[in-house]
Amino acid sequence: MEIRMDFLNWLDHDTSMKILGCLQDPADLVRVSSVSRSWRHFVIANGLCKQLCLRMFPHFLRVDCVIEPTCGNEASEVGCSKFVEWETLKREHKAYAFLAQGCLLFPFKECILDAISASSTDDYPVESIRNTLLQGDHSEGRPSYWSSKGQHDTEVPETLVYKLAADFCFITEINIQPFQADFQQGSPIYSAISVRFFMGHPKCPMGDPLGEPLDDTADDKFIWTYSSPEFPMAQENSLQNFKLPEPVVCIGGILQIELSGRVQRQETDGLFYICVAHVQVKGRPLSPAFGAEMLGPSGKFVLKSLSWDPTSFLPDDDDDTYHGEHVHGGVDMEQIANM
Repeated sequence: MEIRMDFLNWLDHDTSMKILGCLQDPADLVRVSSVSRSWRHFVIANGLCKQLCLRMFPHFLRVDCVIEPTCGNEASEVGCSKFVEWETLKREHKAYAFLAQGCLLFPFKECILDAISASSTDDYPVESIRNTLLQGDHSEGRPSYWSSKGQHDTEVPETLVYKLAADFCFITEINIQPFQADFQQGSPIYSAISVRFFMGHPKCPMGDPLGEPLDDTADDKFIWTYSSPEFPMAQENSLQNFKLPEPVVCIGGILQIELSGRVQRQETDGLFYICVAHVQVKGRPLSPAFGAEMLGPSGKFVLKSLSWDPTSFLPDDDDDTYHGEHVHGGVDMEQIANM
């Protein structure tokens, strides 16, 4: 006769926490919670999925609370305080488990939705920031690029601001192609000396991001929660790769590119310009599964779990011992994350 021992019933709480705390994959914690009712209760009650997600992605420490707008959270807030607390723990368990998997397994793609603004534009709309969304440096047989206004001072920086494809984007790298003016004598390349990246969220709700981009300063409209180190930029007409030291979760969906230092003078007016042909942002948009509601300048936000079905990868409350199809719940979660 086979005898099974539940070590969680034999070990003290701290020892069990240390053992389960060794798991480094959120899918493994989902599998653990699928073993039995007591194991699931232990994982949820101690917030193990939340703890692991926050260790993996400290950006989510700014989450104020988790809601599921489609599940009627208001109704769940009425009743016994223990019931409300348990429902909150279950909601966080589901959300953080899937959030961590999403950062790891959602499809890797282009993350820019649209251009918002440039600090200056020399000839709008011919040299608009919107041109940087087009691949390459020509479109329909004509040069395609953004150009700053000319400056006598080579130290005057420029900024480009973009709306990303989701409130949450897991960003790993940014690619920029300086523009080469082959229609000018000597085919000069109007690159910057260095580049830096900022990510954050609007101070106030934004209107339609697909509207006409504005030439205006961005610091009075956005709160930056991440700033990268400075990267040197080569004076080359190529798509230059700038890989972030660590992947960054952009919360709020706004990216600013800061271009510093001017190297190329235009012969016709003697002024220095910076010109960019194309910008790419590579990463994993986490929409439509998740959304964010910012809570003012504090940087705190409400995490919204939007369009996913937790029953496809988490066990049912009514089952005391889960069978084989539930033991592999983490596999279901990975499949969802890869959709």
